[in-house]
Amino acid sequence: MRSEALVAAVASKLEKDILNLARIALSGRPQDVLQMVHRMAKAHRENAPELATGLVELMREAPTQASPLRRQTEAVLPTDTDTRFSLLRIEETPTLDHEPVFSVEIGRSLDRIVDERTHLDALLKAGLEPTSSAIFTGPPGVGKTMAARWVARSLNRPLLILDLAAVMSSYLGRTGTNLRHVLDYAKSMRCVLLLDELDAIAKRRDDRGEIGELKRLVTVLIQEIDDWPATGLLLAATNHAELLDPAIWRRFDHAVEFPMPDPQAIRVFVKAALSPYMEKSDEWAGIMAGTMAGKSFSDIDRDIKSARRLAAIHGGDLASYLKDFIRPDQLAKPERIALARTLAGEKLMSQRAAHEFTGVARETIRGEPSKPKAKPERKRKQDGKAQLSSGQR
Repeated sequence: MRSEALVAAVASKLEKDILNLARIALSGRPQDVLQMVHRMAKAHRENAPELATGLVELMREAPTQASPLRRQTEAVLPTDTDTRFSLLRIEETPTLDHEPVFSVEIGRSLDRIVDERTHLDALLKAGLEPTSSAIFTGPPGVGKTMAARWVARSLNRPLLILDLAAVMSSYLGRTGTNLRHVLDYAKSMRCVLLLDELDAIAKRRDDRGEIGELKRLVTVLIQEIDDWPATGLLLAATNHAELLDPAIWRRFDHAVEFPMPDPQAIRVFVKAALSPYMEKSDEWAGIMAGTMAGKSFSDIDRDIKSARRLAAIHGGDLASYLKDFIRPDQLAKPERIALARTLAGEKLMSQRAAHEFTGVARETIRGEPSKPKAKPERKRKQDGKAQLSSGQR
């Protein structure tokens, strides 16, 4: 009797699941169909293992049934309802000028996100879903957008970027409509969506300075993060994590903090940026790492590209333009001496040029001991007279 009751219960549950699946499919929501299939595979894994295995196989094969780019051309690109300007910046094949520099912690977090996608079979068989959302926090220019681009490239998926600060409208109702268009579009394809400047919308809902419509936008955003399909990946970036609604934090699967780069990270970044264009890139990277402390990756990249432009326009060695970004006058004396000795020791400059550039004496650059100052002639004569007078007494 117990087995008959169990069979009846399984059949009843399966019947309800099939009806729900049909209802979702007929409503034209493919991302929800995949979620429902995942739930069914998990629910029937013990009592109907063959069915569960078949559903897992279907989910595994699903990514090959339609390419992201073909889906993109079929869907209507979201535009502003009034201006008709595109709301998204789309990078179909994300590329990087050079490999990004991540700390061990950041690299581990990003690798984890990518690994979960590349080992999707193992997760599905265990009844688990991969990470569907992550938030990147940190000051401007520290690599948040570059990290999103790296993830999209690693997954071989297009990157869709929505600048929330740019789409904010004085008519917030229109902003809400635009946001929904973008989210619906991104959910319809296999892509990586980056919500940049998240704090532009996701402020604290208890902020008295914000009106009801903005609070409703936050609620909509929270719901979308909760319901984001496992087929896609939603990333968000903010420079002002303290402005975010606490409820936003709980919705993201991962939070990755990007700090300002330390000297070692700066050195690696500068070397990667310079190595295709000059010799002794490692030596110059060491020099610049010591003088660019406190700068973001974005600031450093801008300085290097500025030097390259000057070299391309006016000719000459790139190194002669890089030194314009090194300010010896702002360094303490020991740091200036170390800079001068490195410039001369690594043969990046002659001793004379290093002396003129840093103001450090050539003897000091060579490491020679300072010569004692000779007494002035008048002083020596006065000392002699004093001794003579003392002797006469």
